[in-house]
Amino acid sequence: MKKVLFIDRDGTLVLEPHDYQVDALDKVEFYPLVFQYLAKIVQELDYELVMVTNQDGLGTPSYPEDTFWPAHNAIIKAFRNEGVTFAEEVIDRTFPHENQPTRKPGTALLTHYMDGSVDLPNSFVIGDRITDVQLAKNLGAKAIWMVTDPQLGADEISNDARNLQEVIALTSTDWGEIYRFFKGRQRTGKVHRVTKETDVFVQLDLDGQGRYNNHTGLGFFDHMLDQLAKHSGANLEVRVQGDLHIDEHHTIEDTAIALGEAFRQAVGDKRGMERYGSCILPMDDCLATAAIDFSGRPWLVWSADYRREKVGQMPTELFYHFFKSFSDTALCNLNIKAEGENEHHKIEATFKAVAKAIKMAVKRDINSQELPSTKGVL
Repeated sequence: MKKVLFIDRDGTLVLEPHDYQVDALDKVEFYPLVFQYLAKIVQELDYELVMVTNQDGLGTPSYPEDTFWPAHNAIIKAFRNEGVTFAEEVIDRTFPHENQPTRKPGTALLTHYMDGSVDLPNSFVIGDRITDVQLAKNLGAKAIWMVTDPQLGADEISNDARNLQEVIALTSTDWGEIYRFFKGRQRTGKVHRVTKETDVFVQLDLDGQGRYNNHTGLGFFDHMLDQLAKHSGANLEVRVQGDLHIDEHHTIEDTAIALGEAFRQAVGDKRGMERYGSCILPMDDCLATAAIDFSGRPWLVWSADYRREKVGQMPTELFYHFFKSFSDTALCNLNIKAEGENEHHKIEATFKAVAKAIKMAVKRDINSQELPSTKGVL
């Protein structure tokens, strides 16, 4: 699915004049470095650009159209001359006091981007107003907030009741920093999966520090998820409310499904990524081998047997099921072999080996846009 940058105009692409109306050519002053770095984003990254702007009272006596369009068209032409084109220019003409759903942060003019054809979780709104951040939240996207007064920004955040801080991926007034963020931005996934049997929340950052905060209700399972985070270098948070009064199956299966989906989100289009990883890992009497390919195709090869029915509260038969469900939703090939005497060591070595294989596979060169496939698609 395509990804979109919804970009504000005034205060983001051009500097905003004191009267807040860019209604003459001599009032057009472009944001510093915007041509250089927005052109690089267009050339090097896979985003569609959409301009979204509120123009208070456009077409009324307070803002005649014949003063708006010459300046606006000159702005569009200047960007086009630098190789930057906008797929659409979405302009709302209403006044703030009218509270129309077409006006940012309303989404009434953007519903065609919310029909499932756009990868909104990996799309961004770029703007200088808190309404741009609110728009990102309403779209299900992230925000780049170009707020010029950090204290004002902090006050606006603290006074907003909708947890907007979680929406803001970057606060910056530097288009160079914004470009570098997109070029090498952290690869994240967030999944909240609710069924009649479980409520699973997973948050993943592939470019983390191996931090973890996992609570599934199953102590040994938490310990294994901790290993997955620590040895892959990813930050991982898993919270589960499951029907453990029945048994452990649904909690483990649904966690694997949500975790696989989070990985699928995080690896994205896989450009510049190694794709393949493998590890042979010893742990005392045990040896675990894991190999992974983020190929876009699910497959699991499994060679591990257990003599114990459970380790901790976790049935050993569910380890195969965990990795099968993970590979199915992460869309990866996974080959696992484990041998040894101590079942705890055998299982822990398996999770560590998979983690090390993942770490190798997701390694990337942020300066490369090469897809690791001769097919041209993964």
